[in-house]
Amino acid sequence: MYTAKVEKLLVNYKTLEEFKAFKEYGLQELSMLEDLESNIIENDSVSPFYGIFFGDKLVARMSLYRVDKKFNKYFEPAQDYLELWKLEVLPDYQKKGFGKALVDYAKSYNLPIKTNPRVKSSEFWEKMGFTPAAYNMERDLGENPLLWFPKGVHEID
Repeated sequence: MYTAKVEKLLVNYKTLEEFKAFKEYGLQELSMLEDLESNIIENDSVSPFYGIFFGDKLVARMSLYRVDKKFNKYFEPAQDYLELWKLEVLPDYQKKGFGKALVDYAKSYNLPIKTNPRVKSSEFWEKMGFTPAAYNMERDLGENPLLWFPKGVHEID
């Protein structure tokens, strides 16, 4: 049985080439190419990108950003939280645990998590323990964020 290992992706042109494979699968709305291109400086640049390789092929990826508690509008008590973006698994590798492995990796920080789900992905996020945020027009600006709470944390009333 294959055990998925989440790796921090380097910000370099090899990673950019790996990301192009995702775009070729028609998932432009989740393309991280623009993010990557704006972050390419050196191989050791701080990267918000994480992925899972199957052999030498990148098959799953996400962006994970730590947000300072001074910008917190979701969680009580106020604290830093993670924003999980652009979780994507290539079609041939879906339903094999790669998406779950990425989410579990994010949860391992034991910080609250906010994400904005793709269309038709609510069942996945529900299985991962995420719940819809109480919609706030000013705060959410048309987004429908989902939240995950570690023990002792809840949504701001």
